[in-house]
Amino acid sequence: MSDSGAVLPWLVIRQDDQGNRYRVGRYATRSEAEEVAGRLADHGHKQLYVVERTAATGSGA
Repeated sequence: MSDSGAVLPWLVIRQDDQGNRYRVGRYATRSEAEEVAGRLADHGHKQLYVVERTAATGSGA
């Protein structure tokens, strides 16, 4: 990893009851993202929180 920035491939997405989707945050690990999504979902609102991996970027793969 370079010093140019952290790699944060995991997203937490909030989807409301109208189907609109918003990025809540980016995280380094899936478990970290799932923990955040779980805490948000525990608030009892109607929104759905999902964890998604971003598309790979760069030529390292």
